[in-house]
Amino acid sequence: MTKNFLSTPPPRTHFLWWFAAIFCAILTMAVIIAGIVIFIGYMVIHPRVPVISVVSAYLPHFNYDGAGVLVTQVNILVRSKNDNMKAHARFSNFNLELFFDGNRIAVLSTATPYEVKKNSSVDFNYEYTSDPIPLNPMQMNHVDESLKKDEVSFELKGGVRTQWRVGVLGSVKFLCHLNCQLQFRPSNGSYITRRCSSRSK
Repeated sequence: MTKNFLSTPPPRTHFLWWFAAIFCAILTMAVIIAGIVIFIGYMVIHPRVPVISVVSAYLPHFNYDGAGVLVTQVNILVRSKNDNMKAHARFSNFNLELFFDGNRIAVLSTATPYEVKKNSSVDFNYEYTSDPIPLNPMQMNHVDESLKKDEVSFELKGGVRTQWRVGVLGSVKFLCHLNCQLQFRPSNGSYITRRCSSRSK
């Protein structure tokens, strides 16, 4: 006697599983394409971090009396530079502090955010006369030595937030730090030029 066996068809895949698989495939392709576009955009645009730097300075007044009181006047030209060829840069929270032998004598800042056009720069000229600064004996000795060498140093510390936006690359933000010494000849007020920039060394 011949027996007939009935084959049971395999269970059908639920349409939700098909939907999930198709969705994941599309999402994967979208991520890959976006990555390729961003990489090509980066290679074409070659974005650079905006920088701030001191381009010149002058010490028109540095008066130190026998009582140990110092009064000084200093001019500093700070440049905000955007080397990007295809993107404007926005600068905000600009704040630099000028110190002499540990004493903060000036704050260099901007009242509002500002923009620097592509491949351009903006300069800010700061002129500041300090209030009388009483010096302790150690600071007085330091000033005496500086005057004998005809070389006086200030410290400039702070930074600025920068942001630029280019097409598919979106908005990119940076925090630029500045920490350097400004050296002058008190005999004539001239600035001893040296590198003072937020650009990576």
